[in-house]
Amino acid sequence: MLSIIKSGLLKLSVFELFVGMRYTRAKRKNHFISFISLTSMIGIALGVAALIVVLSVMNGFQKELRTRILGVASHLEITGANNQLDNWQVVAAVSGRHPHVLASAPYITAQGMLSYGQGVQGAIIRGVLPSEENQVAELGSHMKVGSLSDLHPGEFDIILGSDLALALGAQIGDKVLVMAPQGQFTPTGVVPRLKQFTLVGLFQIGMYEYDAGLALIHMDDAAKLYRMGNNVSGVRLKLDDLFNAPSIAESLNSELNQNGGAYYVTDWTQQHANFFKAVQMEKRVMFIILTLIVAVAAFNIVSTLVMAVTDKRADIAIMRTLGASPASIMTIFIVQGALIGIIGTVFGAIFGVVIALNISTIIPFIEHLFHVQFLAKDVYYISDLPSDLEWSDVTTIVIMSFVLSLLATLYPSWRASKINPAEALRYE
Repeated sequence: MLSIIKSGLLKLSVFELFVGMRYTRAKRKNHFISFISLTSMIGIALGVAALIVVLSVMNGFQKELRTRILGVASHLEITGANNQLDNWQVVAAVSGRHPHVLASAPYITAQGMLSYGQGVQGAIIRGVLPSEENQVAELGSHMKVGSLSDLHPGEFDIILGSDLALALGAQIGDKVLVMAPQGQFTPTGVVPRLKQFTLVGLFQIGMYEYDAGLALIHMDDAAKLYRMGNNVSGVRLKLDDLFNAPSIAESLNSELNQNGGAYYVTDWTQQHANFFKAVQMEKRVMFIILTLIVAVAAFNIVSTLVMAVTDKRADIAIMRTLGASPASIMTIFIVQGALIGIIGTVFGAIFGVVIALNISTIIPFIEHLFHVQFLAKDVYYISDLPSDLEWSDVTTIVIMSFVLSLLATLYPSWRASKINPAEALRYE
C-alpha cells in the first residue's frame, strides 16, 4: 500500500487531477453520497472556524490578563540579599545602559496589617516614587480616585486597592492604621510599629490578588516605617519587548554579578509562571478537544469515498482496461477526498478569521438582540470577550485539517486501486 501511495502521489498527472475533480463535481445517481460529501465539508468548516475563534478568544484573555498583571508587576526586578539593596542608584544606572531597558524605578515592599474601625486586613505594602513608578507600571491608568502624585514624602498618605478599602470600610480622607510586623522594644516589651496613614486614592486593576491585597505609600514613608534607611527592596525595570525578558534577565544577571555581587534578577515569566502555564495548558486542551470535531468531520470522508468507490466500480474497471495503473486510480480518489477537505478548510478558515476579527462587534449585537449578557459586569472583571488572532494558530489549524482530510482518503482510495476489472464488469 505504501508503495502505491508514494508512486501515486509523486506522479500526480493532469489525468488524475482532472478525473478526481470531475468526480467531485459530477451529479450522482445516489444522492446520499452528495449529502455525505456536503456534510463533511460543512463539518470541517465549522470545526476549523470554531478552533480559530476559540483560540483567538483564549489568546485575547491571556493578553488581557497579562496586561493587567504587568500593570502592577514589572518586566524585570533586581533585588539584593535579605530583600534589601543598598546601592540601588548604581544598579539602576547599570541596568539603564542596556539597550532594551526603557525605564527603572526603586521600590520597597513588605508585609503589613491594615486596620480601620472594626476591619483588619493583611496586605503587601509597596513604597514607590510616584514620578518613576509611572514609567515602569500602568497603575496610574487604573486609578479610580486620586493619582500616584498624591503620595507626598513625610505626609504618610496611602493608596489602596478598591477591594481592600471595601473590606476595611475606609473612604477617602479616613485615617488607616498600618502595623509593621517588625517589633520595637519598649519598657513594656516588644510591640509592633504603628503609623496612621491618610487614604488619598483607590485603584482597581481587575485582578483580585492586587485589588484586595496591595497598598501603595511613598518610598520615603516606607523606609521610615520599616527602618530601611537608604536601602530599598529592589529596582523594577520596563523593557521595550516583554517577551525578551528571560534573555535580558540572564544578561543583566551576568553583568551585575561579574565582580562577586549578590544580585537576583527575576522576570515576569518566573514571578507568574504557574498562572501562565495553566492558561497555556488550557489552550492546548481546548485545541485537542476541538480538533476532534474536525477529525470526526474529516473521517466522514471515508464514508463518502467508500460509497463513491462502490458507485464508480464500472468506471474504475474501464479506466484499468484502458491502461490506468492502480496508483492512478488511488490518486483519483485521494484528489476527490482532498478537495472536500480543502474546500471545507478554506471556507472554515475564512469564516473563523472574520468572526475572530469582528467578535467585539458580533457579541454586543447578539447580547442586544437577545437581551442577554455573556459576561456580567458585576461578576467578571472582563465584561467583553477579547480576541487576539494569531496567524500562526490559523496556519497550524489549516495544516492539521488538511492532513486529517488527506489521511481519511487513504484507505478507500487503496480499496479502489485493488478492484479487479473483470469482477467489476461481470454484471455490467
